[in-house]
Parts: sequence; structure tokens; C-alpha cells
Amino acid sequence: MLRVTTRFDRPDPALVDQLSGYSAATVHEAQGRLGALDSTIKPIDPTMSACGPAFTVRCAPRDNIVLQVAIAHARPGDVIVVSAGQYAEAGSFGDVLANACVARGLGGLVTDTGVRDTQELRKLGFPVFSYSVSMKGTVKETVGPMAGPVLIGGEIVRPGDVVRVDADGVVVVRREDLKDVIAKSRVRVDAEDAYIAAYRAGKSVIEVSRLAAVLEAKGLVIDE
Repeated sequence: MLRVTTRFDRPDPALVDQLSGYSAATVHEAQGRLGALDSTIKPIDPTMSACGPAFTVRCAPRDNIVLQVAIAHARPGDVIVVSAGQYAEAGSFGDVLANACVARGLGGLVTDTGVRDTQELRKLGFPVFSYSVSMKGTVKETVGPMAGPVLIGGEIVRPGDVVRVDADGVVVVRREDLKDVIAKSRVRVDAEDAYIAAYRAGKSVIEVSRLAAVLEAKGLVIDE
């Protein structure tokens, strides 16, 4: 018998909402260039975006039985994060399960295996981020853990950590770091806005980024 729990602490929804206002790239940079999953995990549609607590699942390759159990037990707003061994040749999630997710109000799906029915998924609009697209079917044989730490895309994701996904990919923020990362993301956006304003005012990239002394120290000479 394998006993699993679906209970774990989730972050303050207000903080999750605040984090959703920043891009995945901004969040990654703001927390010290940490938390980005492997770039092979991408949205099936670049307009897809989500931010929510991770409901973590570990599946055997080409087997989606535990994923289906997770869909049945995840809470509204949760982003299901599936670790399945970075296996490309399996379509473990499609439009039928996506409709189940929408009906339960789930926030999205991130998986290191394949998905299928991508045209239908795009029409449905449910955010799906996957390692591959594959039409190959899966079995329902191997039960496994959920709501525990998983390794996916080179990062450890724990249940209740916050997953921010958009056109650039996936980044994870530790639940206990959420307030700090939000504050640092705000600082980064303000700084970038100032750079853009300076460019539009006529300043060069070298001036704004204070690169002149750095380039001189490296021996770069530019003849104009």
C-alpha cells in the first residue's frame, strides 16, 4: 500500500497575485538568476501565462495515472507540476484532462514529458507548458508520490512553491521567499523603466549601463 497526502501549506493568494504581475524572466533575475526550469519546457501557445502554487506529482514515463489523481485532488488556482523523467515520446495530457482541469478551476500544467491535442488545448486556453508534443498514448499502471518535492527541468519544486509561467518559460519561487522576490522584482522593473526612459531621452547604452570604464579596463578600443 502506498499512502500519499494531498495536504500542504499554500502561499497567501494576495502574494501570488502580486507575483503574477511580473514576467518569469524578471522574477528569475530578481531572485539572483535562480529558479528557471530548463528552457526545453515551453508553452504550447506563447500567449499562455499562469502563476500559482505548485501541486507536485511524480509519474513513471508513459504513465499518467498519478497525474489524473492529482487533477482530482488539486485546488482551484494550483499549477500541477509533473516530473516524469524528461521523457519526450508520450502524450500524457490532452484536451480531455485539460477540460477536467478547467472544470476544477486549476491554474495550469507544467510537465517534463509530452502533451497532445494541442490545437484543442490552444482553443481551450488552459496554460500548458511541456517538454514535448507527442501523440503517443500512455498507460495507467504505476502509482507514485504526489505533494512532495520533485526534480523537473533541473530544479527542485516543492508543493506550495509558486510557479510563474509565461512565453519565456517557467520559474519557481520558494514559498518562504515570496515577499522578498516580489519586492526585488518591483525594484528591477523600476530600474529597467529608468533605463528605457534614458534611452528615449537620447543617452547611449554605454552611458546608461556605465560601461565606459569597464570596456577601457578590458582594453577595448573603438575607432569611429
